[in-house]
Amino acid sequence: MFNLLKIPLLVFIALFFGYFAFAEETDEDLKAAKLNGAEFVHLDNGYKVWTKRVGNGPIKILTLHGGPGDTHEYFECMENYFPKDQFQLIFYDQLGSYHSDQPDDPSLWTIDRFCEEIEQVRKGLKLDDFYLYGFSWGGVLAIEYSLKYQTHLKGVILAGITGSADSYVTHFNHLISNLPTSIRDSLKSYEEAGDIHNPNYEKLLMDEVYSRYLCRLKPWPDSLLRTFRHLNTQVYNVIQGPNAYIITGNSKHWNRWADLSKITIPALLICGRYDAIDPNDLEKMKLLIPNSRAKICENGSHCAFFDDSEVYFETIHNFLKNVETFVFFKKGR
Repeated sequence: MFNLLKIPLLVFIALFFGYFAFAEETDEDLKAAKLNGAEFVHLDNGYKVWTKRVGNGPIKILTLHGGPGDTHEYFECMENYFPKDQFQLIFYDQLGSYHSDQPDDPSLWTIDRFCEEIEQVRKGLKLDDFYLYGFSWGGVLAIEYSLKYQTHLKGVILAGITGSADSYVTHFNHLISNLPTSIRDSLKSYEEAGDIHNPNYEKLLMDEVYSRYLCRLKPWPDSLLRTFRHLNTQVYNVIQGPNAYIITGNSKHWNRWADLSKITIPALLICGRYDAIDPNDLEKMKLLIPNSRAKICENGSHCAFFDDSEVYFETIHNFLKNVETFVFFKKGR
């Protein structure tokens, strides 16, 4: 549900994959390039957030990145799968994320405020009858937005997300428990000692956990590395907590299992077989959301858009085609 990485693990990632050569100037050049064609939405609180449309087609998709505190950058691969004459992909960095304003104000980092931010973005971009794509933490926000504002949506895509923080933590700990005993014991020894920033612990996480359940490609795509290199740790810590499977932040008690039936718009639920969330949760969510279908990408991880991309995007296209042509489905089909 949330990032599987914790800073300063990003420093290790850069070294591990040989990306230390990305100097500050290079990052700044990349950031400056993103300003070309950007649309900044001014929020009610005085800050502004970065958005950018790719394509001019009639089908609009607003993307919600993960984190909390990530960026849209790992979604850049989507541009290869959505013809520009048919779709408008709308990338968006949430407040606090790299291309948007980054205020030093922990009071801003709440689920409710982020949900309202999406509505302000919708109004600012004059969107209606559009699709919302929420990945991981973005899936939390997509559920929240759908429960409150679904009248503006044609459909919602919930990617790599389950129905509660507890469900996520339970499954992640299940994955850890099934690792080889020596790896599991090593992880536990660092965690019990409070030594989770030890480079050896971080390397162990990368080699044995994140490479299995976050992204299975070797090496990781550059856009994924950039996303995590640009993570806002304050946002992450306030909402999430100290690491991937110990949630102490203000999202700790997030639970929407009892409310999912209120989402009545067409919904696609998608994840990878090797995801950090429990693939079985998709079937449970499918039973609760009336007009939904579920797809498990058999070769995919949390970032199945990278490691099972053909199946992932074919599934999304089929969903969009069915909604657009009114050839949808009712529960039980």
